[in-house]
Order: sequence, then C-alpha cells, then structure tokens
Amino acid sequence: MYKILKLFISLALILLYVGCGAKPSVETNINKKTFEKEDMYILIALRLEQLKDYKSSADIFNTLYEQTKKKEYLYRSLRNNLSADNNKKVILKVNQIAKNNINDFELIRIKIVALVKLEKLKEAKVLALKLVQKTKLIDDYLLVSELYVKLKEFNTAVKYLESAYIKDYNEKILDRMAIVLYVNLQRQKEAIAQLETHSRIYGCSRIICSRLIGFYSNDNNIEGLLSTYLRIYKINSNKVIAQKIVQLYSYKKDYKNMIKFLQKSRIDDELLLQLYIQFKEYKRASPLAYEMYKDSGDISHLGQSAIFEYESTKDKNNKIMQKSVVKKLTKVVDKKKDGIYLNYLGYLLIDHDIDVRKGLGYVKEALKIESDSIYYLDSLAWGYYKLGECKKAQDIMDRVKNMEGSSNKEVVKHIKMIDKCNKESREIE
Repeated sequence: MYKILKLFISLALILLYVGCGAKPSVETNINKKTFEKEDMYILIALRLEQLKDYKSSADIFNTLYEQTKKKEYLYRSLRNNLSADNNKKVILKVNQIAKNNINDFELIRIKIVALVKLEKLKEAKVLALKLVQKTKLIDDYLLVSELYVKLKEFNTAVKYLESAYIKDYNEKILDRMAIVLYVNLQRQKEAIAQLETHSRIYGCSRIICSRLIGFYSNDNNIEGLLSTYLRIYKINSNKVIAQKIVQLYSYKKDYKNMIKFLQKSRIDDELLLQLYIQFKEYKRASPLAYEMYKDSGDISHLGQSAIFEYESTKDKNNKIMQKSVVKKLTKVVDKKKDGIYLNYLGYLLIDHDIDVRKGLGYVKEALKIESDSIYYLDSLAWGYYKLGECKKAQDIMDRVKNMEGSSNKEVVKHIKMIDKCNKESREIE
C-alpha cells in the first residue's frame, strides 16, 4: 500500500511540474489556491508527515513553495527536513534564500536548529545572538540560553536570562533560569528564592508553582510543598491539588489546619466527619452528618447525626433534643437493623424514662445481632433496673463484670447501683 502511495506521489510531482510550468500567480495568500490541485498536494504532504516519511513530505512542500512562492510551504518543507535529519540540506537552502538577510526570523530559527543538530554550537550561538537582538522575543532569549547551556557556559546563560528577565519579569525566562541555577550550577537555594520572590510579587502561576513543587519535592521540603500547593489551589481549585494538601497536612499531623481546609474546600466530607469524631467536635459533626444523609440518602449518616446531636448537647434532659434524636433513630432502625443504633435508641428511651419497655425491645433486637456486646448487655440490665427487676439486672451484670470493658465509667456506675438495689431487695425480704 505504501509503495502504491509513493508511486502516486512520484506521478503527482511530475504532473505538478508539467501542469504548473507557467509563471505562478502574484497572489501568495496561504488560504487562496494558486493552482487547481494545490489542496490535493497539501493533503498528500500532510499524510506523509503522519506516516513519518518526512523526506517525501519535505519534497512535496518544497515543490509547492517553488510553484507558489508561499513561505508557509517553505517553512514546512524545512521543518520536515529537520525531522528527517537532512540538516546540511536545510542550512544550504536557508543560505540560498536568506543569504546575508536576517530579517526572515523563522528561516534563521530553522537554521539555528540545524546547526545545533550538527553540533555547530558556536556558529549557532552567534546567529542566535543576532536574532534575539532584532526580535527581542522570549522564545529567542530561551533559544540563546539553551545554546549557552549546551556549551556548558552556565553562568553566562544565567546572566543572559537575568538581563532578559528584568525587562518584563517574564515567567518563562525565570523558569529556565531557575532550572540552570538548580540543576547545572547546584545553586538550589538561589533558584528557589528567585521563584518565591516572583510568586510573592506577581502571583504563583502554574509555571512558577509547578517548578517550585518539583524543587521542594526533590528536597523533601514538606513546608515548602504545602505552602506552594495552597497557593496553586487559590488559582486552580481542583480535587487533585486539594487531595495533595490534605495528604501533606496528614503527614505533618496538622489536623487543626486540615480541618479548616476541609471545611473550606469540602472535598472530602467523610474525612472531615471522621476528624470531628476523633476530636469530639460533635456539635459540628451532627449537622455535617445530616447534610451527608440528605445528599447521599445513606441512613447511617442520619444515625450518626442523631448520636452526635445527643452527645453535643450539654443538657441531656432537654426534651426538644431528646424528641429530635428519638425521631431520627427510630427512622434509622425502621430501615436498617444495626446493633449500634438499636442499642443507642433503646438506652436513650430507658435512661431518660421515656419508654423503658420499648427501649428494652430495641436493646434485645441489638443483642440478637451481637449477643456478647458488653454495652448492649449493660443497656439490658439497666432497663430491668429501671423496671425494678433488680435480680434480672444483677444476673446480667454478674456476667458483665468479667467482660472486657467493665471498667467503663457508665458500666461501673450501673454495677454499683444494681448491687445496691439487690441488697436493699434482700433486706426487705
């Protein structure tokens, strides 16, 4: 198939020379056809580029240039010759066209690249310096600095970049200067200081902050990394950056600031909820869990909201709070038979004398799920105690006394009160 394409190209080029022997039109607008089949040859040349047959593509673009005098075809032909490593051919062509004229800047850039590829670095440097003096363009300054780096004249490269940078404080120039300082001259602190100064004055753009992250990561500087990621997040508040910030706070064990960041960013409410629980910030945990329930429909979040509402209220005998908590937990256990919520609801009904018998029913359901839970057994015993059935309560607590967790403050209190109840009952008898 490729041989057929090559044969077609050869025939097309012959026809192009024959068909276009007449003088080309003076009009050389790249968007306007100079001859009838111009578009077809462009498509063939572009297809050859895709196939990485740069030499053939260069030949077609050169022929198009010869027939139309459109400079865009010339540049394309030369760039394809660069890709094909026909560097000497590129230099010869540019010399023929430009001669001593340096005003066609694109041709000069192409020649510089060819010279670099041929390791003619000093000749390329001289030409690049002439070019940048005329254009004053950022990319041409960078081109000159690359040549100084290739010549291992690193200090000169930095001085050149510094003089270019102070003209308009261009971040591309600074970025290149920082790389030379950090990598080639091993002046890491100076490189970072330059980038930090720029970011404080002009803001931390993606280019500058990304470079700082690279340097700080290489130095394992956690403070620097965190500071930079926080600045990037202000201009690009995406989840990936936010996760990096959370990871760094976690690494530092700076949970206070992690909580503040999670509150502001809201990128991980589940983690924020766990941190609230860990630091017993139940007043904040309750509304967050309820919001998560509303968003996800996960009934467990409603259960968490109810428990944290109760735990965060100083006055445990507040009837409005009790009613709210009971309502939430009842909705939870009606939909999901979870031992934790069954026991919590049952104990609440028992301890506050809201409905002791109903509370016992919920606790017994919890024990069907986890029969050896010391806390569920404690709730059961407490329910019997509330009903005045101290013997039943005592039998359960005798079992509880030998279980792990029996030193819990609430459990110890119940053991003492149930023991006292039994002694009083025996004395009456």
